[in-house]
Amino acid sequence: MIKKILMVLLLALIVIQFIRPTKNNSGEKLNDISTKYKMSDTVRLVFDKACADCHSNSTKYPWYASVQPVAFWLNDHVMDGKRHFNLNEFASYRIGKQNKKLEECIEQIEEGEMPLSSYTLIHKEAVLSENEKTTLIKWCKSVMDTIHANYPEDSLKLKRPQQAAGK
Repeated sequence: MIKKILMVLLLALIVIQFIRPTKNNSGEKLNDISTKYKMSDTVRLVFDKACADCHSNSTKYPWYASVQPVAFWLNDHVMDGKRHFNLNEFASYRIGKQNKKLEECIEQIEEGEMPLSSYTLIHKEAVLSENEKTTLIKWCKSVMDTIHANYPEDSLKLKRPQQAAGK
Protein backbone atom coordinates (compact mmCIF):
# COMPACT_ATOMS: atom_id res chain seq x y z
CA MET A 1 0.00 0.00 0.00
CA ILE A 2 2.76 2.46 0.93
CA LYS A 3 4.62 1.53 -2.24
CA LYS A 4 1.55 2.43 -4.35
CA ILE A 5 1.16 5.76 -2.56
CA LEU A 6 4.82 6.58 -3.13
CA MET A 7 4.50 5.68 -6.83
CA VAL A 8 1.45 7.94 -7.20
CA LEU A 9 3.30 10.79 -5.45
CA LEU A 10 6.34 10.28 -7.68
CA LEU A 11 4.16 10.26 -10.79
CA ALA A 12 2.39 13.43 -9.60
CA LEU A 13 5.77 15.09 -8.99
CA ILE A 14 6.91 14.18 -12.50
CA VAL A 15 3.65 15.41 -14.10
CA ILE A 16 3.73 18.80 -12.36
CA GLN A 17 7.19 19.45 -13.81
CA PHE A 18 5.41 20.12 -17.12
CA ILE A 19 3.08 22.74 -15.61
CA ARG A 20 4.79 26.13 -15.52
CA PRO A 21 3.50 29.40 -14.14
CA THR A 22 4.07 32.46 -16.32
CA LYS A 23 7.36 34.14 -15.45
CA ASN A 24 7.40 37.73 -14.25
CA ASN A 25 9.55 39.17 -17.01
CA SER A 26 7.44 41.72 -18.86
CA GLY A 27 10.00 44.40 -18.12
CA GLU A 28 7.23 47.01 -18.45
CA LYS A 29 8.47 50.24 -16.84
CA LEU A 30 6.13 52.86 -18.28
CA ASN A 31 4.85 53.71 -14.79
CA ASP A 32 8.11 53.12 -12.95
CA ILE A 33 8.54 55.02 -9.70
CA SER A 34 11.61 56.76 -11.14
CA THR A 35 9.53 58.30 -13.96
CA LYS A 36 7.67 60.40 -11.39
CA TYR A 37 10.19 60.80 -8.57
CA LYS A 38 13.89 61.49 -8.95
CA MET A 39 15.92 58.48 -7.85
CA SER A 40 19.67 58.46 -7.38
CA ASP A 41 21.78 55.61 -8.70
CA THR A 42 22.45 54.57 -5.09
CA VAL A 43 18.75 54.26 -4.29
CA ARG A 44 18.11 52.40 -7.56
CA LEU A 45 20.93 49.93 -6.79
CA VAL A 46 19.50 49.19 -3.34
CA PHE A 47 16.00 48.68 -4.76
CA ASP A 48 17.42 46.45 -7.49
CA LYS A 49 19.43 44.24 -5.15
CA ALA A 50 16.89 43.87 -2.35
CA CYS A 51 13.41 44.62 -3.69
CA ALA A 52 13.05 44.28 -7.46
CA ASP A 53 12.80 40.48 -7.69
CA CYS A 54 9.46 40.54 -5.87
CA HIS A 55 8.35 44.15 -6.32
CA SER A 56 8.83 44.82 -10.05
CA ASN A 57 7.94 43.44 -13.47
CA SER A 58 11.38 41.84 -13.91
CA THR A 59 12.26 38.94 -11.64
CA LYS A 60 15.68 37.30 -11.91
CA TYR A 61 14.91 33.64 -11.38
CA PRO A 62 17.38 31.23 -9.74
CA TRP A 63 17.88 27.74 -11.17
CA TYR A 64 15.51 26.15 -8.66
CA ALA A 65 12.63 28.23 -10.02
CA SER A 66 12.34 25.62 -12.76
CA VAL A 67 11.56 22.84 -10.29
CA GLN A 68 7.97 22.22 -9.22
CA PRO A 69 6.42 22.78 -6.71
CA VAL A 70 9.02 25.49 -5.92
CA ALA A 71 8.09 27.42 -9.08
CA PHE A 72 4.46 27.64 -7.93
CA TRP A 73 5.54 28.92 -4.51
CA LEU A 74 7.92 31.51 -6.03
CA ASN A 75 5.30 32.68 -8.50
CA ASP A 76 2.75 33.15 -5.72
CA HIS A 77 5.35 34.99 -3.63
CA VAL A 78 6.27 37.37 -6.50
CA MET A 79 2.63 38.06 -7.43
CA ASP A 80 1.84 38.83 -3.79
CA GLY A 81 4.85 41.15 -3.57
CA LYS A 82 3.80 43.00 -6.72
CA ARG A 83 0.24 43.31 -5.44
CA HIS A 84 1.50 45.10 -2.33
CA PHE A 85 4.13 47.33 -3.96
CA ASN A 86 5.27 47.37 -7.58
CA LEU A 87 8.17 49.69 -8.41
CA ASN A 88 7.31 49.51 -12.11
CA GLU A 89 3.63 50.42 -11.61
CA PHE A 90 4.02 52.92 -8.76
CA ALA A 91 3.45 56.06 -10.87
CA SER A 92 0.02 54.71 -11.90
CA TYR A 93 -1.18 54.50 -8.27
CA ARG A 94 -3.56 57.18 -6.98
CA ILE A 95 -1.61 59.77 -4.99
CA GLY A 96 -3.10 58.60 -1.68
CA LYS A 97 -1.98 55.04 -2.41
CA GLN A 98 1.51 56.24 -3.34
CA ASN A 99 1.78 58.07 -0.02
CA LYS A 100 0.51 55.05 1.92
CA LYS A 101 2.85 52.61 0.14
CA LEU A 102 5.87 54.79 0.91
CA GLU A 103 4.74 54.97 4.54
CA GLU A 104 4.47 51.16 4.64
CA CYS A 105 7.85 50.79 2.93
CA ILE A 106 9.51 52.92 5.63
CA GLU A 107 7.77 51.00 8.41
CA GLN A 108 8.73 47.59 7.03
CA ILE A 109 12.36 48.57 6.51
CA GLU A 110 12.58 50.06 10.02
CA GLU A 111 11.05 46.94 11.56
CA GLY A 112 13.31 44.62 9.54
CA GLU A 113 10.35 42.98 7.79
CA MET A 114 11.71 43.71 4.32
CA PRO A 115 13.38 42.18 2.54
CA LEU A 116 11.85 38.96 3.81
CA SER A 117 14.14 36.65 5.75
CA SER A 118 13.04 33.76 3.50
CA TYR A 119 14.51 35.73 0.57
CA THR A 120 17.71 36.89 2.27
CA LEU A 121 18.37 33.38 3.57
CA ILE A 122 19.27 32.39 0.01
CA HIS A 123 20.06 35.82 -1.46
CA LYS A 124 22.65 37.10 1.02
CA GLU A 125 23.39 40.08 -1.23
CA ALA A 126 19.86 41.37 -0.54
CA VAL A 127 20.51 41.87 3.18
CA LEU A 128 20.39 45.62 3.76
CA SER A 129 23.15 47.34 5.70
CA GLU A 130 22.17 50.07 8.15
CA ASN A 131 23.45 52.63 5.64
CA GLU A 132 21.28 51.14 2.87
CA LYS A 133 18.24 51.12 5.14
CA THR A 134 18.86 54.76 6.00
CA THR A 135 19.29 55.61 2.31
CA LEU A 136 15.96 54.02 1.36
CA ILE A 137 14.11 55.52 4.32
CA LYS A 138 15.45 59.02 3.61
CA TRP A 139 14.51 58.69 -0.04
CA CYS A 140 10.98 57.48 0.76
CA LYS A 141 10.54 60.36 3.23
CA SER A 142 11.77 62.88 0.66
CA VAL A 143 9.26 61.57 -1.89
CA MET A 144 6.53 61.77 0.74
CA ASP A 145 7.57 65.38 1.44
CA THR A 146 7.29 66.10 -2.28
CA ILE A 147 3.83 64.53 -2.38
CA HIS A 148 2.70 66.50 0.69
CA ALA A 149 4.02 69.75 -0.82
CA ASN A 150 2.20 69.24 -4.13
CA TYR A 151 -1.15 67.71 -3.20
CA PRO A 152 -3.93 68.73 -0.83
CA GLU A 153 -3.96 66.84 2.46
CA ASP A 154 -7.37 65.23 1.82
CA SER A 155 -6.06 63.63 -1.41
CA LEU A 156 -3.40 61.78 0.62
CA LYS A 157 -5.90 59.80 2.63
CA LEU A 158 -6.96 56.41 1.36
CA LYS A 159 -10.71 56.27 1.34
CA ARG A 160 -12.71 53.13 1.80
CA PRO A 161 -14.98 52.25 -1.14
CA GLN A 162 -18.09 53.35 0.79
CA GLN A 163 -16.49 56.72 1.61
CA ALA A 164 -15.43 57.27 -1.98
CA ALA A 165 -18.96 56.56 -3.20
CA GLY A 166 -20.39 59.00 -0.63
CA LYS A 167 -22.14 56.33 1.45
